[in-house]
This record gives sequence, C-alpha cells and structure tokens, in this order.
Amino acid sequence: MPGQNAVPLIVLSAAREPVEAVNGILRRAGQPAHCTWIPALRDLADALTQLNPELLVHVAESRGEFEAAVRVRDKLAPGVPVLLLAPEVDEADIAEAMALGARDVVTLANTERLQAVMLRELEVFRTERKLAETLKSAQEARSQLGTVLHRSNDAIIQVQEGIVVDANPAWLELYGVAEGVSGEPVMDLFDDSTHAALRGALAACLQGRWKADHPLRVNAQLADGSVLPIEITLALGEHEGEPCVSLMVPSRSREERGAIPRPAGGGEAPGGLLPRRELLEGLTRRLATPALGGMRCLALIWIDKFTDLERVVGVMASEEILIEFARLLKETLHPKELAGHFGGVRFLVLLERGNEQDINAWSERLLARAQKQVMRIRDKAVTVTCSLGMSVVPSAQVKLDAVIADAAEAARRGAARGGNQSVMTDRADNDSRVMSYDKVWVRHIKAALMENRFRLVQQPIASLEGERPGMFDVLVRMIDTQGREVLPSEFMAAAARNDLLRNIDRWVVGASLSFAAQKKPACLFVRLSKETVRDAGFLEWLDNHLRASRAEPQRLCFQVTEESATSHLPQVKALGAALRQRSFRFALEGFGSGRASSGLLEAVPLDFVKIDGTIVQSLARDEPLQQRVRALVEAARKHDIQTIGERVEDANTMAVLWQVGVQYIQGYFINEPEQVVLRAER
Repeated sequence: MPGQNAVPLIVLSAAREPVEAVNGILRRAGQPAHCTWIPALRDLADALTQLNPELLVHVAESRGEFEAAVRVRDKLAPGVPVLLLAPEVDEADIAEAMALGARDVVTLANTERLQAVMLRELEVFRTERKLAETLKSAQEARSQLGTVLHRSNDAIIQVQEGIVVDANPAWLELYGVAEGVSGEPVMDLFDDSTHAALRGALAACLQGRWKADHPLRVNAQLADGSVLPIEITLALGEHEGEPCVSLMVPSRSREERGAIPRPAGGGEAPGGLLPRRELLEGLTRRLATPALGGMRCLALIWIDKFTDLERVVGVMASEEILIEFARLLKETLHPKELAGHFGGVRFLVLLERGNEQDINAWSERLLARAQKQVMRIRDKAVTVTCSLGMSVVPSAQVKLDAVIADAAEAARRGAARGGNQSVMTDRADNDSRVMSYDKVWVRHIKAALMENRFRLVQQPIASLEGERPGMFDVLVRMIDTQGREVLPSEFMAAAARNDLLRNIDRWVVGASLSFAAQKKPACLFVRLSKETVRDAGFLEWLDNHLRASRAEPQRLCFQVTEESATSHLPQVKALGAALRQRSFRFALEGFGSGRASSGLLEAVPLDFVKIDGTIVQSLARDEPLQQRVRALVEAARKHDIQTIGERVEDANTMAVLWQVGVQYIQGYFINEPEQVVLRAER
C-alpha cells in the first residue's frame, strides 16, 4: 500500500532464490518488504539482534537445523513468528513443524497460500506488539497513578469489597492518624448517620451507575472522636488489577471547609453557616429571582432558654452549643437552600420545598432531631430545643424586612408558649387573599383556558438500574397576559376553591395526548385531581380525545394522590381499572404518606407508585424511615408495581434510594423541568 513502511524480515536459506520469491510475493500483495538474506545459521543471532524483524522465513535442510534456528529465535526474539518454507507440505508436516515452534509450513508451489500466511503472521505480530505496548503503558500509568495518589493534595482512599486497600498521606492528615488505615472497613471511617447513603453510592459506583460529579455529603469519624462534615466524590478505579472505588475529598473543599466567612463586625458564623451580612445579601438576591417550583418559606429558628444552657456549660463554652446546633441545622437542609446566623441565638433559613406539607415535615424533623441529639460540651452533656417561626414568601415582590419580621414574630409566639414548636405566620393567607383574590384568579384562569395560555413542562424520570427509561413527569404552567410564567402554587388553590381543576386537568390531558402522538415518549405521567376522579364524564371525554389525537394509550400513565385514593377508594379503583382496560397506565403519587399505604397495593390496579417526596427528603439520615421505604418497595415488587422516588434533590438521597431498591427517581437533582412547546389541540 502507498506510504507503508517496508517490513523488515529475514529469510534463512542456503540459496538466494527463496529470498527473491518472498520479496516479490509481498510486493505484489501491496506490502513493501526489506528482506535480509541469511545464508548460514551462525549469522542468525546477529541479524535478529540488529534488524528487529517482524517475520523469519526458514528454508531448513533438516529437522535439526530448524530446531536450532527456533532455539536462537526463542532466546533473542521470542515474539517473532517463524515460517518453515518446504518443497512440499502435508498435514503431518505442518503438525510436526508447529510442535517445534513454527507458526505454519508453506511452499513456493502455492504462492497464494504463502502470501496469505505471511500477511496473517505480520498482522498478528503487529497486533501483539501493540498490545504489549499498551499493557506496558497501562502498567506505567498505574505506577504513575500510585505516585500521584500518594503525592496528591486531595485526600484519597481506595476501597475494595468494603475494605480500605490504600490511603494517601492527605487522607491520613485529614483524619488525624499517624499510621495507615488499610485493612479497615470503610464504614468505620464515617459516622453511622451517613452509612446508608455511602453504602448505596459505593454499590452504584462499582456497577458503573454513579457519576463522578455527584458529591456525597458525609460525616467523617476522625481519630480524636470528633465528627467532621465533608463532601466526597466517588469514581470507579483499579487497585492491583482489581476494580475498586476511589473516595476523594478535593483539597479545595478541604481548604474552604475551615474558612468560615466573617461579617463586617468581626466574629465568625457558627457551624459553617453564612454570617448575617452575607446571609441578608444572599436572601435579597435569591428573592429577586422567581422560584423554580413549589413554594418558599423563611424560617427563623430560636434556641430556647439559652440562658439556662449558659449556666450549665459556662458562658465561654456556650458558643460550642451554637456551633453544634448550626451543624445539625445544616444537615437538615438541601444544598441550595440558604441558611445563616442571624445574631445571638437566632438562625435564618430560606426553605424551597414542594408544598406546605414539605415545609411542616422539615420543621417537625428539626424539632425532633434537636431534642434528641445529646451535645457533649466540655465535660457536660446537654440537649436543646428550639422555636421556629415560619413565613411563606409571597410570589410577588415583597420586602425582605417584612417577611423576616413576620417569621420573628411567629418564633416569639412559639417561645412564649413554652418553646419546642413551630408557628406559621398568618401573613401568607392575608397576602394571598390581597394579591391573589379568588375572583381575580378565577378570571385569569378562565381567560388562560379560553386563550390556550397554559403550557406543559416535563421533568425527566431517571432509572437507578442503568437503562434510559424515556419517562417524564408532566407539570403545568400558566402564562399571564405579559407572557410571564405562573407556577401552580399561585393559582391551583384558587382553582380548587372555585371548581376549575377539572377544566385544567382536561387541558393537561389533551395537551399530553397531542404530545404523546407527535413525540412518542416512552411514558408521560399526568396528574388527575380529586375532582376528575369524581367526574363521571371524564372517561367518555378521554375516549373522544384519544381517538382524535391518535395517541398510543400506553404512552400515558395517569396518577392520583394516595390521599385521593384513600378518600375516594371506590372511584379510584374503578378509574384505574377503566384506564388500564384502555391500555393506559395508572400510578399513585405521595405513596407512603398514609397509614394504610400497603393496603392500596392490593385494592387499586397499579403500574407505578411514587414514594412521597416528604419521606424521600428525610430519608438520607433516618434509618427507621429507610426501613419503612424498603418495606414499601418490597411490597410493591411483590405486586409487580414499579417504584419511583419523588423530589430527589441531592446525591445522598439518590444513593439511599438505590440502596433500598427504588427503581426510578425524579426531582431537581436529576433535571429541572423543561418546557414543552406543543400546545393543546383546540
């Protein structure tokens, strides 16, 4: 072939004719060759050493001569293939020669076979040479990686089958140990509260189902007995030829961990939270942007009876209570939620959750965790309680001062009642009635329906089992007359109070059918309200629109809440059966929120259940809750019902859901909702 380098090869032959024949055959095949003629065996060793041939062709006069040539080849160039060139050949000759070390036996009488065999052996030789070079490079890379591992400023350990097999000096420094931790169970290096998430992440990573850009928040159990919150990344690697998982704490995050911002007035914010000035600036910026979904709530947390705690531990040591409480508070929050020290014994948090039920669940968890946790302050053991004042942040422009004042007043009321409780301000209701007057909202909703100013957005549902499911959760947005997007949290309550949910449901179903017909997603999850569950005319309407849209019904999965199923069980059973008879799929969302969730698996014909988002958001550090979810998943699996975790917002939660057997997840950690441009058919 043009541009090919000439192949170096040796022809060991008493006569010159075979050399010319081999050279000509290769050139006719398009393979330039540089043939070196070696007339005597005594010159073979020097030729092998100096020429680095890719092929040796031997015209042997006797078996002994061929054996001697093979011995020289084995000693000096064992990878070079040897062909025996004979006057004639049969199967017995080939077998004997190959037993002595030949790759094949060829003859000049069959030049086509000779050409094919030589080209084959050259290709095999080059492939094996490249493989050897690759293996050598890999060995060098592993050696270099080991060097990098031990010189890296990032703290790194490698784990095989749950056991630490290597740790670099930066990791030992982080943990405060002088000797290595190799041979120890990896779980011994972390606090019990993060074991479930870590087990799930390790298992997922080992199976290639974990992304390196998913940091895991864990509590490191240091050598001195203290607990240090850190973020680790996981990556699949190799140790001594066997797969392992590498856990790394980046040096940058280690440096930032100790750098707590200082307010202008001096002192530090406890527990790594934002100081007052940066907190207020961050809140102002955040509230100037629209919420991505759900609702916002400002919570002011007040540690109860702090003066009494000071008397127990001393004024100087009481600062440690604030630090411990700040760490506890931070562990209850989502990564993107703002939290900081507001001054004295007060903390301020901007919660961004799905609905008011999620907000209340968070406050109950915080109260319970604070009361349960025993703080070791010097030689004293103390527990704390707190009062929470919460103020829902209106969707329209609002002054931050007013919302903080409302939350502070609610916290004062809680403290005055004895503390250890949360109080929601009434301002949200008043603001809602002033800003979103039902009559005004009804007019807006009806106009949007008439003018087709609703839009679908879809949120991907991801698999924890490796495949790409092509499933999406369907959400709705209203577009106002200025073209701005209005979230359901702003208008759905008014729609429910004024019997408009059925109209909105039908718009969403119609748009989803049209989308399914045109784009053919694997499955769209479409919500139905309680009003539609009770709507006797819905199925007839659906049949008509299904025929008109020509959508395939299996591409839609209708979902109702567990609350609707419990309150209207006969209607939900009938609706689910009728929908599945039409080849639609059926699901319950908010599953696990009630007391008789497992019973619904038998009573209602289902394809999916969505584990309640309030449960999911509390899962990562709550072992009893993990056991409960595991039981729900096992019960669903017995009925051939697939499970989806709702509102997944961090890697820890994803890891725990993987560990307890949930098959799919959805939430802002996976992806934000994306707008579907398609409109409903009019």
